Amino acid sequence: MEKYTYLNNANGAFVEELFQKYKEDPNSVDPKWALFFEGFEYGAGGPSEPIVAAVSNKEISVMKLIDGYRSRGHLLADTNPIRERRHHKADLALDYFGLSEADLETTFEVGNELGLGRVSLNKILDHLKATYCGPIGAEYMYCRDDKLRNFLEKEMESIANQPQFSTDQKKRILRKICEAVTFESFLQTKYIGKKRFSLEGVESLIPSLDMAIEEGAEKGAKEFVLGMAHRGRLNVLVNIFGKTYEDVFSEFEGTPLPEDIKGSGDVKYHLGRSSDIKTVGGKDVHLSLVPNPSHLEAVNPVVQGIVYSKCHDLYDGDYKKIIPILIHGDSAISGQGVNYELLNMSKIEGYAVGGTVHIVINNQVGFTANYKESRTSMYCTDLAKVTECPVFHVNGDDPLAVSHAMKLAIKTRELFNTDVFVDILGYHR
Repeated sequence: MEKYTYLNNANGAFVEELFQKYKEDPNSVDPKWALFFEGFEYGAGGPSEPIVAAVSNKEISVMKLIDGYRSRGHLLADTNPIRERRHHKADLALDYFGLSEADLETTFEVGNELGLGRVSLNKILDHLKATYCGPIGAEYMYCRDDKLRNFLEKEMESIANQPQFSTDQKKRILRKICEAVTFESFLQTKYIGKKRFSLEGVESLIPSLDMAIEEGAEKGAKEFVLGMAHRGRLNVLVNIFGKTYEDVFSEFEGTPLPEDIKGSGDVKYHLGRSSDIKTVGGKDVHLSLVPNPSHLEAVNPVVQGIVYSKCHDLYDGDYKKIIPILIHGDSAISGQGVNYELLNMSKIEGYAVGGTVHIVINNQVGFTANYKESRTSMYCTDLAKVTECPVFHVNGDDPLAVSHAMKLAIKTRELFNTDVFVDILGYHR
């Protein structure tokens, strides 16, 4: 499962013995070791004895440290905007790997694994903490697909998992945040006491959805089908689907529907909508929000069915052309069995839709229950581990990080046809 298992389990004496065998006959050692020694010889400018010293216990320890951050860095990530992270046993202290502060200025070849070259342990640590312990905590090392793991490592480690947006993209993200906040503030001021299932505290959902549509369209998607419960639906309808303020306010006022508006008269946070929009990149895409008259997540398999049918009827089975996006509550996703069933059928012939992007509006309150009263698992997204789906836990107060995680989720879905989870940690204001 792990890329460097053969190296992690080694020690200096064993490596030296293997190297001597390799010098006598390269075919006498395991092919992985042969390639390993060949690479070191190439890097050193030809066969030489110092290679053995370079492949020391310390080098192996630093490689284990890197794999440790990849596997468990999310346990220390700065993802919670309102309280200190719960203390988890992450086992990422230097002494756990046989290293100490005395090694911080020592340079290591294994820095090449992060694209840093031969650098000090201090720089390796700084890079790992920025990549895996910042506002985005990534869970992906349990995925057995080595190409998926390698892709995510390259995408995240090459830029320390920091957002790389242009000035115009940053302005658009800011504008979408302002639209979301202003909309909720106005409703709270004008319609006090009216039920609206506010998005307040997780407004970064809006720029993240906008980023998903932009990135998906650039990757060739023609259509997006969304399913969600009540929380944030009005904001999504207005700021993503283009529903007019007039229509929303009419529903709050209880006035009859305008003649040109067709509908059943259902309550405002149950309604669906379809829209044709043009992205910033000039792509035409179709958006659908499936009606959902329930707090429950029963809409999720309906979305999958719609996507499956459209994919085969309209797009000749090309999953890249249509992307399903499901928006969950934190308690709903961990507490309702339909989500487990949906994931377990996600790659079965007759049900597969090429991967779903799951977004969790994680306000850390299950309507009335604290998260500690809602589940036993560490994360509300832990069911993703059953089908080996990558998960990005993101600080909801950092809209740039949320948009960056969403962009990476869309890339991953389009390349690997797998479900991906983006867990936006916010609060209920």
